[in-house]
Amino acid sequence: MNTYFLMASRDMIISAKQVVIQNQASFIATHLEDTFEALTADDDVQRVMEQLGVTGVTNVAITDADGLALYDPAGSFSRGAVSDEYVRKALDGSDVFHAKFSGGSFSSSAYSPIMGRSAAIGAVYVHDEDAELGELLIDMQATLRSISVVVAVFSLLVVVLILWSVMRRVTSIIKAIKSVREGEYNYHINMGGSDELALLGDEFNSLTNRLRETDEVRRRFVADASHELRTPLASIRLLSDSILQNEGIGHDMVQEFISDIGQEAERLARTTGKLMTLTRLDSAIPDENTRVDMRDAVVATLRMLRPLAESRGLTFGFDLGDGCYVLATDDAIHQVIYNLVENAIKYSKPDGSVFVRLKADSGIVVLTVDDRGVGVPEADLPYIFERFYRVDKARSREAGGSGLGLSIVWDTVRELDGNVTVERRAGGGMRFQVRFALYAGA
Repeated sequence: MNTYFLMASRDMIISAKQVVIQNQASFIATHLEDTFEALTADDDVQRVMEQLGVTGVTNVAITDADGLALYDPAGSFSRGAVSDEYVRKALDGSDVFHAKFSGGSFSSSAYSPIMGRSAAIGAVYVHDEDAELGELLIDMQATLRSISVVVAVFSLLVVVLILWSVMRRVTSIIKAIKSVREGEYNYHINMGGSDELALLGDEFNSLTNRLRETDEVRRRFVADASHELRTPLASIRLLSDSILQNEGIGHDMVQEFISDIGQEAERLARTTGKLMTLTRLDSAIPDENTRVDMRDAVVATLRMLRPLAESRGLTFGFDLGDGCYVLATDDAIHQVIYNLVENAIKYSKPDGSVFVRLKADSGIVVLTVDDRGVGVPEADLPYIFERFYRVDKARSREAGGSGLGLSIVWDTVRELDGNVTVERRAGGGMRFQVRFALYAGA
């Protein structure tokens, strides 16, 4: 930038010099055109030059048509200051200007032809040396150099400060990442400002919060799962020890204990199966969805659960519409329907009923499962889809529930881009509704 500014200043000064010096050379040549042939001596030329009153230049010289000096008070020709090449160009009828900046001074020269009737009869040489402007330009250059040094030092300090600030903040982020990698999920970054690094710090803090919440859920899930699995295993061990330690135990008692062991093993199998289902849903392994007729799935599920309902003295009621197609897998739809209906059967009052309704309306397939059980308190409704959550733990164990069925429903419906809602019925019991987008494809 300094070089450009200095070159521009130099060119501007030279342009101004060209206008002034060239105009003076043309002025002299124009006034000599009518009287030049009558001037025969240096005194005559000197007199004319005095009459013209040319000022503001260092020296003036005049040549004849052959390029010989007629007027040269400063000895420009003898000193070789006059360029024969430029004189010849002037005698050919051209105005010539030449300037340079060297030695701290501007040197400007102008050549103009003195025209006769048909050709140049002489040439005017005007020269000017300007050391003041040269000194001014040199001073300006020194000032700019000093300013540049100050600006460069200041810029370097600013860059170093910025780099230090950025590296300090980046280092804190790296430290935080290492801490989180070692399991310290409570680590937070105090990143001030509103730039990209501050935004990165906020996102990192959000990530650690999510990781902490996920870790807490995982720990709680492992603890609950361990408890659920430990209970039937403890029962199986207790029953088997009872058989082994009682030598005189009767056959009927052995049969009863073995039946209890089978029931506990079946409950253990159901719990592990549901845990495996939830693990598959959490892993988000994509399944190839196809068109599923929910009416057929409901009919098949009710047929499968009818013995369980009859064993509890319950009856099924249903209102199943046609054309209820969804984009899903048979297993996913079966899981949803099975767990909702099974849940309704387990928590319904004896000799009651479970009603299932299916319909397609305005591009939505709605599955409704109503029961007439004891219901769920309003305060517990937001939590019933959580894993291992039970409203009444004693009654849930008695009914054979593991607290995983509704979690499977929730995760499966969400995976299929549907939604599930629950509400208390006015006449007692609960109502679960699942909504899927109606699939019109073949």
